[in-house]
Amino acid sequence: MNKTLSMSMTLMALTLAMPVMPAHAAGMGDNGAMRGMKCKMHEKFLTRKIIDGYMVSFHVMKAQTGQKMGGNRNFMVKVEKGGQVQTGLLVNSKVVYPDKSAASKMMMKMGDWYMASYDMNQGGRYQLMVLFRTPDGNKHFGGGYYPGPNGKVANTRPGV
Repeated sequence: MNKTLSMSMTLMALTLAMPVMPAHAAGMGDNGAMRGMKCKMHEKFLTRKIIDGYMVSFHVMKAQTGQKMGGNRNFMVKVEKGGQVQTGLLVNSKVVYPDKSAASKMMMKMGDWYMASYDMNQGGRYQLMVLFRTPDGNKHFGGGYYPGPNGKVANTRPGV
């Protein structure tokens, strides 16, 4: 196989493997709800939101078999400021389920991300919240909504 053909095939394979995120997917809705990328093939959700000058990435993905740590979905956050991942944070998470019940967990550090596992297999919308304390002692709070594993948003109310 010649070198040009080999490079073309490699480039094509890499291009096909890269997820595409529409420009509007990373934004905020008019009502303050998070919108994000939902990839059914991998059952992942990713969105970003600015909280007190910090860029916070919210990520939900299906927990892999054998890696479930208290739930079937991993709720993850990454906190950045000025393009730099912030370290030394204390991060607490809370999920309000479609039936309005709630659970709260401290998140554990996993590389650049903080993670907690929750059972999120009900149909409907989940409210995701984080409270993180930075090394300077300040607390920062924010959140949004995850549309659920079936991709359908239920229990929606105008202005929420």
